[in-house]
Amino acid sequence: MTRKILTTAAAAVALGTALVIAAPAGAATASGADDAPTVICDNYGLQAGLATKVCATVSGGSIEFTGHVGLAGPPSPGSPLPRPKQLDVVLTGSVAGGLTLGTTQQSLTFQSRPVQVEGVHGTVPCGSTVHASFSVASAGWLANPVSTDIPVTC
Repeated sequence: MTRKILTTAAAAVALGTALVIAAPAGAATASGADDAPTVICDNYGLQAGLATKVCATVSGGSIEFTGHVGLAGPPSPGSPLPRPKQLDVVLTGSVAGGLTLGTTQQSLTFQSRPVQVEGVHGTVPCGSTVHASFSVASAGWLANPVSTDIPVTC
């Protein structure tokens, strides 16, 4: 019984850690359209009491942004699931110099499963730098956006 609890706790810790570990933004390069896509994530931030991060998938000059929302840490073994929380999320992407790649705004309900927000993507000139921002707000919690700047090399 003790071993099962420890294994479950270790799995929960690994899941919580996976939600908040991210590659440094400085590693954001892609060497060509024939290469496998590269996923770059910023460091996580806390918004509305939840762990959040913004990521970019780069393949040549194509880029797609995603925002991620998850629990800030694993729940205690045997504890009830968190109550559902209504969130307002905004994901934006742009190219340095002013070109907007788009904005996605959504209202969603979060309980305990990680949520991914998509919908901002585009093709950018090689050598440009793109900027992504992801904000999460909820009743009583103001948004504290996470963002990243990514150089795109082809």
